[in-house]
Amino acid sequence: MYLRVEKNLAPNTVDAYKRDITRYLDFTGKNSDPDKVETAQIQAYIRGLSDAHLKPTSIRRNLSVIRAFHAYLVDEGAASTNPSELVDMPKMPKHLPDVLSVDEVDTLLSVIDTSKPAGLRDRAMLELLYSTGLRVSEMTSLTMLDILEGKEWLRVTGKGSKERIVPLGNEAVKWLERYINESRETFIKKGKNTDHLFLNYRGNTISRKGVWMFVKRYAADCGMEKRISPHTLRHSFATHLLEGGADLRAVQQMLGHADISTTQIYTHLDKTYLKEIHREYHPRW
Repeated sequence: MYLRVEKNLAPNTVDAYKRDITRYLDFTGKNSDPDKVETAQIQAYIRGLSDAHLKPTSIRRNLSVIRAFHAYLVDEGAASTNPSELVDMPKMPKHLPDVLSVDEVDTLLSVIDTSKPAGLRDRAMLELLYSTGLRVSEMTSLTMLDILEGKEWLRVTGKGSKERIVPLGNEAVKWLERYINESRETFIKKGKNTDHLFLNYRGNTISRKGVWMFVKRYAADCGMEKRISPHTLRHSFATHLLEGGADLRAVQQMLGHADISTTQIYTHLDKTYLKEIHREYHPRW
């Protein structure tokens, strides 16, 4: 209740927090006195997560959850100290996300058979992901009412239920109109809620896993060797905007990043691109 109401966290985030806390309490002892938990014990738990080959991002999330949990116990008077305060956050390895070139995006989109209803739907979804930089969960939760002003803008509900308005490009508008006018009716089933924009053949909201699976299939169909996912289109969206000279804060707003430091990773990608251009064309390389 605290996470859902006071912190206004999304259901998926709440579920992840529950799993992390349950695993942590199994380690410390569910019925143990929280004031008897020591910093060294938490450090040992974090090392154990690393030994179990959890990703650094997952380990950092676990420690964040543990810190928040002990802070909550102190605030509620259930504990007098927070032993997690002295535990250092594990460092993240520097990793630049995979992106597609403009030609690779065109190739991926071109293999979709838009003569079929599912193909029209899929083309509209991928065009929308690349045009807006939406997270796949944000796209699958879109409703018909989220399409604004002649289909040129979208109202998006992001992390923490925060809303933002993002523009659509001409290609995305074109394919979205075709999907709505020519294909969407095929997926509507009697007795099913038809508010959501993208539906599957059972008339239900298309799932994140479903989007992930057909992106993989289309990548295989066009012989793409890169390992891509729907999120790759989000990375490509941001990278191509910055390569074209877009303002970093504008990209931050469109991506729905709370902190601009999250968006700045794409400036590193941009610099990598510039270095490649310099290497290819400068006579002194």
